[in-house]
Amino acid sequence: MPSRPIHLMWVEACEVLSEAERLQRQFFRPINAVRQPSWEPPIDLFETPEALYLTIALPGVEAQRIEVHLNGGSLVVSGFRPLPSLARAAHIHRLELPYGRFERRIALPAGRYELVTHQLQHGCLQINLHKVGA
Repeated sequence: MPSRPIHLMWVEACEVLSEAERLQRQFFRPINAVRQPSWEPPIDLFETPEALYLTIALPGVEAQRIEVHLNGGSLVVSGFRPLPSLARAAHIHRLELPYGRFERRIALPAGRYELVTHQLQHGCLQINLHKVGA
């Protein structure tokens, strides 16, 4: 019965994929009516002696729908990514990209910072924070 181990591996692989899809659905909750954030964008954070540089993945989000604020020792980036208009009349077979209100609170390393620039490039928000007193 050499096919038995292959069958078990296939069953285990399907279970792992099902669990991954379940976790993804849990992470990208549907838009809710209370305007609570429904997803958090992924980030990269780099530090130099003079500054912090952040890249926040926001594909399909228009610049005017993004807010950036320093709040104490955190940077808060929030906004909204609407569903494409064609989705309203379409039968959706798969919805993996997050839509709706988003918010990401990023705890910053100890220190004081000022927001120098933030601009949207190629679907990513680029943020430069200068270290005050560095």
